[in-house]
Amino acid sequence: MENDFSKIVDEVLVDEETLEKRVNELGRDITKCYEDVEEPVLLVGILRGAAIFMSNLAVNINKPVLIDFMAVSSYGQSSESSGVVRIMKDLEETIEGKHVLIVEDIIDTGLTLSYIRQNMIDRGAKSVRIATLLDKPERRKVEVPVDFVGFRIPDEFVIGYGLDYAQNYRNLPYIASLRREVYEK
Repeated sequence: MENDFSKIVDEVLVDEETLEKRVNELGRDITKCYEDVEEPVLLVGILRGAAIFMSNLAVNINKPVLIDFMAVSSYGQSSESSGVVRIMKDLEETIEGKHVLIVEDIIDTGLTLSYIRQNMIDRGAKSVRIATLLDKPERRKVEVPVDFVGFRIPDEFVIGYGLDYAQNYRNLPYIASLRREVYEK
């Protein structure tokens, strides 16, 4: 039986089982990284794409965590980042003196993440690390130190597991490339 997504998915890049296994491994790696830190680590999820990844990551970290979210925009109505970052929703927690782990769905050019990272440092975070589900290193315009990477992927338009096209397809339980004819129409 054909599902609703078969007409828009070009190829499944990371299946559901592989995603679950890797997120579990990342949780263990993050736990080990912060094993000498007594206070909770503040996970800062970048909305909306990182919400599913961050939720699953948090339950795989074996130490107390705090959770907060930011919404930022550097794309406007375009599919290319302008490099000008606007904070659409700011943190509710103060980060001064806290260990911050920025949780991102995908790193593309690095422009937005570089801004967010510096913003956290400027606000007085004790440490700032980055975890991303997906990394597209060939698209990088600004180098950003990424501490935890789920998967390196080719330069394709991807959807699923929180990533979207026009706010759709976030609920796919896997990462897939979107058919070119869908986003070029």
